[in-house]
Amino acid sequence: MENQTQKIRQPVLFLPHGGGPCFFMDWPGWENMEAYLSNIATTLPQRPTAIIVMSGHWETSVPTVTTAENHTLLYDYYGFPKHTYALRYPAQGSRSLAARVRTLLAEAGIQSAEDDRRGLDHGVFIPFLLAFPDADIPIVELSMGKELDAAYELRVGQALEPLRDENVLIVATGMTYHNLNIFGKDGGKTDPISKAFDDWLAGAVEASPSDRNRALVGWESAPGARICHPREEHLLPLVFAAGAAGQDEGVRNYVDTMMGKTLSGYRFG
Repeated sequence: MENQTQKIRQPVLFLPHGGGPCFFMDWPGWENMEAYLSNIATTLPQRPTAIIVMSGHWETSVPTVTTAENHTLLYDYYGFPKHTYALRYPAQGSRSLAARVRTLLAEAGIQSAEDDRRGLDHGVFIPFLLAFPDADIPIVELSMGKELDAAYELRVGQALEPLRDENVLIVATGMTYHNLNIFGKDGGKTDPISKAFDDWLAGAVEASPSDRNRALVGWESAPGARICHPREEHLLPLVFAAGAAGQDEGVRNYVDTMMGKTLSGYRFG
């Protein structure tokens, strides 16, 4: 009997990207997240051919992919030490992956666009400096819709699920808590609310795929949802990731408390 090679399917990841360039300055408290991100590559079944990534920092009218051959960086954080604006991440792009993404979206009835000028925002290059420090895997960034529609982002993720069987790693980055008006400023008053929301989110992600998707699309009904996310752009990448997961189960594989707020990371498949 001939040996049959088992098909390798890449997982889908939701990674917390931290606060600005937090891992590259003297800002204590981020060590556990830094260690988690630094170990990501070792958890993959094999080295991906390319990465498609959605962060919480790019919104457009329709899903848009980067098509630059070599990425520039957007230092879209403010008031940090000078050296954090000299960070470099010289990753290449992939026009072939960008085209494949657009084809899959079109097949799902989703309009898309491309951008050959936009650089990688800090929601990508900051966590990737830890997770994929050699910058030797081609990257395409994908925007989220400016309407911030959870059901729509789920559909976008579902359309891109086939990439996982083509050795493409699908990554979403954001934060499971993102209320900068009170993050670290409210004397811990919202800490129980943050934990309640994060525990609800873990239960939703770890439910059966159909229940998971239904819960995530209706995330606003979760306890403390709008306190933790007055604007949902840092949460919707997780919904996109759940869509790309298909029938694979999700698991919370990182949880920590930073400045009193609970933050988590997830893996599907």
